[in-house]
Amino acid sequence: MGKSGSLNLAKRKLWNWISLMMVLLSLLFQPAYCQQCRIQRCNSEYVASTSPSGGLQDEGGAPPDVDYCTALRAYSLCTRRTSRGCHGDLTYHAALLSIRELFSQHNCSSDGPTSPAKAPSTSRPAAALLCDYESRALAQGPAGRHKKYAHCGLFGDPHLRTFRDEFQTCKVEGAWPLIDNRFLSVQVTNVPVVQGSSATATSKITVIFKAYEGCTEQKVYQATTEDLPSAFQDGTRGSGRGGGSEAGSLWISEQSGGPGGRQVRLQARHIGTSIIVRRVGRYLTFAIRMPEDALEPAEESGGLQLCLRGCPRNELIQEHTLHHQGPPSVPQGRPGLPPPHQPAYSVERATTKCRETLQVEDVYFQSCVFDLLTTGDPEFSMAAFGALEDLKALPPSRLKQTLPWTPSNVPDNRDTKDSGAQNSARATQATTHTILLLTLLAASCCLCKTD
Repeated sequence: MGKSGSLNLAKRKLWNWISLMMVLLSLLFQPAYCQQCRIQRCNSEYVASTSPSGGLQDEGGAPPDVDYCTALRAYSLCTRRTSRGCHGDLTYHAALLSIRELFSQHNCSSDGPTSPAKAPSTSRPAAALLCDYESRALAQGPAGRHKKYAHCGLFGDPHLRTFRDEFQTCKVEGAWPLIDNRFLSVQVTNVPVVQGSSATATSKITVIFKAYEGCTEQKVYQATTEDLPSAFQDGTRGSGRGGGSEAGSLWISEQSGGPGGRQVRLQARHIGTSIIVRRVGRYLTFAIRMPEDALEPAEESGGLQLCLRGCPRNELIQEHTLHHQGPPSVPQGRPGLPPPHQPAYSVERATTKCRETLQVEDVYFQSCVFDLLTTGDPEFSMAAFGALEDLKALPPSRLKQTLPWTPSNVPDNRDTKDSGAQNSARATQATTHTILLLTLLAASCCLCKTD
C-alpha cells in the first residue's frame, strides 16, 4: 500500500507539471491578436509630458500644478482606452495604482481638460516634480518604480541597525557621525548611563538638511534629553512650497504619548527621506528611511558614518549572549553617575519584561534584555519597543518580518508524524491551483479574440 500510494502521488505530480508546462507554453506562444496591451505607450507619453527634460509648459500663465493635472488626466484616459487588452498585465495594474496615488497626492480632479504628451520645452521643470523624490522616480519609467530604501536606527545602550541591515552594539561615548552625504548630516552624542557599567545612551541628536536648489534652504534640527522641539532651530516647521505643511519639501510633525514615548517626525520629500526622533525616559532614539541611491558619502566627509559602515572595531561590544549565572560583568563605576536601579534584573525577569513589551523574540528583544541586565533601567525596554515600531513605520525594501511571539508559534511534536503527508498534499493542491489560475489567465487574455 505504501509503495502504491507513493507511486500514485508521483504520477499526479508528474501530470500536474506537464499541464503546467503546457499552459506556460500556450501563454508564451499566443497569437498576436491576444497581445493588445499598450500600457507602455501610455507610460512613455506621461513621462515625456512631465519629465525634467520635457518640462511642463506654462500656457497662459497657468501654475505648474494645472499642467501636471492635465498630463495626469491624459495618462488616466490613455490607460482606460487600452484596458481591454491589459487585464493580465502587471505593469498596467501598477500604473492604475500609481495614477490613483498621484491624483490624491497632487489634489487633482478627474474632471477637466486632457492633452497629449507635450513637446520638449525649455521651460523650467515643475516644482512638484523637482521637489518630490517619488514623482521623479516615477517619471523614470519602470526602473523608477523599483527604487530601494534603506533603514538605520540607533537606540538603547546604544544598539545600531545599519543601512546594510547589520545589527551591532557599541560603546561610542561622546559625539559620533551617523550620516554625512550630499543631502544631510546627522550627529549623535552618547553619555554614560549608570555607575558600574560601560553602557552609554544618546542624549543629543543634530540633523542638518543641506540646501537643495529650488526646494529648500539649509535647515538644522537639534534634540536633547531636556528638549524635543517640533521646529527647526530658526523656529520654522518647514521649508519649500507649502511652508511647514505636508505640501512643502521639508516639514516636521509631532506625536505625543503612546508606549514608545513622545516622537517628532521629519519628512524630506525632495530626497524621499523620513526621520523619527523619540524621547524615551531620559534618553533619545533615532530612526531613518532613505533611498539607497542617496547614501553615498559627501566628498568632504571623513569617511566615518555609523549608519553606513557601522561602528569601529574597537568600539564594538561582543554579541550579548545571555547567561543564566546573572547579569554581564562590567567595569568599575564612574563617580558622579546615578547608581543602577534596585533590585537588579535577573535574566528571567528581564526576559519576561521584554517579552511582554515587545511580543517578539528577535534582535530587538535580545537588545532589550541586554539593556535591562546592564543598566537596570526599565525605560530601556520601551526604547527597544520604540525602535521596533520605527522599523515598522520606516521599513527598508528588504525586510525579514518577525512573527509575534505566541504559544501557537511553538512546534507541537505530536503533529510531526503526519507532517510529511500534509506537506505533500498541500504542495499538490498548490500546484493544481496554480495551473487553474494560469489557465483562467490565458482564457481572459484571449477574450480579445472574440471582441
